[in-house]
Amino acid sequence: MKKLPVLSLQRRGSELARAARQREILEGEAPLPRFEEALKAEECPPLMAQGIEILQVNVGKLCNMTCRHCHVDAGPDRREIMDLETIDACLAAIRTGAIPTLDLTGGAPEMNPHFKYFVTAAKEMDCHVIDRCNLTILLANGFTDLPQFLADHQVEIVASLPCYLQENADAQRGQGSFTDSIRALQKLNALGYGQPGSGLLLTLVYNPVGTSLPPSQEELEIAYRRHLREEHEVEFNRLFTITNMPISRYLEDLMARGSYQDYMQMLIDAFNPAALTGVMCNKMLSVSWDGSLFDCDFNQMLELPTVASVPRHINAFDSARLGSRAIVTGRHCFGCTAGAGSSCQGAIES
Repeated sequence: MKKLPVLSLQRRGSELARAARQREILEGEAPLPRFEEALKAEECPPLMAQGIEILQVNVGKLCNMTCRHCHVDAGPDRREIMDLETIDACLAAIRTGAIPTLDLTGGAPEMNPHFKYFVTAAKEMDCHVIDRCNLTILLANGFTDLPQFLADHQVEIVASLPCYLQENADAQRGQGSFTDSIRALQKLNALGYGQPGSGLLLTLVYNPVGTSLPPSQEELEIAYRRHLREEHEVEFNRLFTITNMPISRYLEDLMARGSYQDYMQMLIDAFNPAALTGVMCNKMLSVSWDGSLFDCDFNQMLELPTVASVPRHINAFDSARLGSRAIVTGRHCFGCTAGAGSSCQGAIES
C-alpha cells in the first residue's frame, strides 16, 4: 500500500477535501443499505434531539499534528479559526439555553487565540468545560503554560492516545508523538490530573489503528491502565473507545487500502439498535468554527447542517426548537451504532 503524505487533504488539493465528494462516496448507489432503511427494518423511530446538554464547539481546524485518522482534516496548514464574535455567541447560547457542558474541539482547540477567554467565561457561568486535547500541544512552544491553566480552571481533559504501544500510536499520529504524549501525561499527573480526589478528570481516547471495531472498552481500559502505570508511571481516570468514522483522511486511508466497502459492510453488519439511545446527537449540538450548526461533529465535517426548520447558525440560537429537532442522518451513522456503539463519551454499551 502506498504511504499517504502527512499533509491535509486541502493542502494536497485532494478531491476528498470537498465534503460533497465524501458524501457522494458514502451515499453512492453501492449495494449497501441506507441508515434510514436499517432504522425501519428494526422498527426504530427517526432520531430526534432530546434537549441540549452539551454544546460541542469546533474552534478551528488549525492543529500542530496531521493524524492519519483525522475526520476533521486538521493540520498546521489549516487557517479556519473561530473569531471572538462567534465565541461570544456560543457563550450567549450557553447562558440562555442553560447548557451545562461546553465541549471544545478542533484541530487543537488550544491553538485558537481566544481559547483561554472562552474557557474562563464559560467557567464563570458554572459551565463544565471539556478540552479535547491531542496532548502534544501541551509541550509546544507558546503553550507550555496550558496544563496549569487547565488545572486552575478545573477543565476536564479528554486526550487522544490511540494505543498504549509506541509503534501503533506513532503509526497513526506521527513519529515521536507517543513519547511526547507520555511526557504531557506525566506533566498533567504532576498537577493532579488522573489522581484520586483531585477533581481533575483525565480521560484517554482509543481509536482502532486498523479497520476493526474497538474491543471491549472495560477490558481495554484495564490493559491501558496496567501498561501505562508499569511502563510510564502514568495515571488516568477512564478510557473511551471511539470507532473510526469513514470521513476525510480516514476515508482516504480506507480507499487507499482498498478496504472501504469491507469496512462499511462491517459497520452495517454490526448495527446495534440499542446503541441509538446513547448516540451523541441525542443531547448535543455541534458548532463549527464559523458558527454554523450541526447535529454532530461528523455531520459538521460532511457539511450536513441541521434541518431547515430550525436555526442553522449560533447567532439565531433557539433552545426549544434546536432541542427538539429531527436529526439529519446518513450512512456514516452506522459508525456510531455498530457493536457497542460509539459517541463522544466512548462506548454506549459496556
